[in-house]
Amino acid sequence: MEKNTINKQTERTELNESMQEPKTKVNVEINENTNDVPDIDKETVFLTKNFNLWYGDNHALKDINLDIKEHEVTAIIGPSGCGKSTYVKALNRMVELVPIVRTEGDILYKDQNIFDKNYSKERLRTNVGMVFQKPNPFPKSIYDNITYGPRIHGIKDKKILDEIVETSLKGAAIWDEVKDRLDTNAYGLSGGQQQRICIARCLAIEPDVILMDEPTSALDPISTNKVEELTQDIKDKYSIIIVTHNMQQAARISDKTAFFYEGEVVEFDKTDKIFSNPNDKRTEDYVSGRFG
Repeated sequence: MEKNTINKQTERTELNESMQEPKTKVNVEINENTNDVPDIDKETVFLTKNFNLWYGDNHALKDINLDIKEHEVTAIIGPSGCGKSTYVKALNRMVELVPIVRTEGDILYKDQNIFDKNYSKERLRTNVGMVFQKPNPFPKSIYDNITYGPRIHGIKDKKILDEIVETSLKGAAIWDEVKDRLDTNAYGLSGGQQQRICIARCLAIEPDVILMDEPTSALDPISTNKVEELTQDIKDKYSIIIVTHNMQQAARISDKTAFFYEGEVVEFDKTDKIFSNPNDKRTEDYVSGRFG
């Protein structure tokens, strides 16, 4: 009887020890393809200062302050409902599509306040492209998808449009897969191919910044890997801001990471610092998988 009691106590002790939370951070592969240029030598593309946003009475973003540099991949992470997508959609004023939205504070794109009444949304969205969570090609041919933006901007010359199509599709790493069927409907492609067509469509207007709102959440692992590789290939030409629920993805592809929680920026730093030695306990708990 006494022996059974000792055995049960031993089992309980071992179980308790096994259930204790590890002190180490989540095991992720940190991006080694980082841009080593000091921040002081980089231009700021987006400077957010004391920015607040409300959906009616819901205070969705609270005193956001972020300095996003050129030619970097900046990841925005955090649990559902923390304001990640709302912030990214504020960067190209897509939040204004919601009638009950109200904002305070400033978001400067290259020293210009994007909410200034003299700064047009069209001009902003030419410089700041966006790729959405689900692939959303137009119900047109691959060729017409890519040339849609350039045509709106007045480019009619077939030779120039052909060059834009080839350059954009190569930039999105899909040229070899579709070059012989440019006249076919983009809906006939796989989900991963459609998403890269959307990226190519974005590149065709030669933006300065590319916003990506969970661009791989609806894709299979192989397509996800191709999009991740693509972000590394193009960041020398573009500044990329990506919202993701996937912490491993953020660690793999980003140079800097901002952790959002309940509408606030809890921490913003180099990605390896966020994932290996964060300053805030909430950041540590989130990247360790203890909540979210």
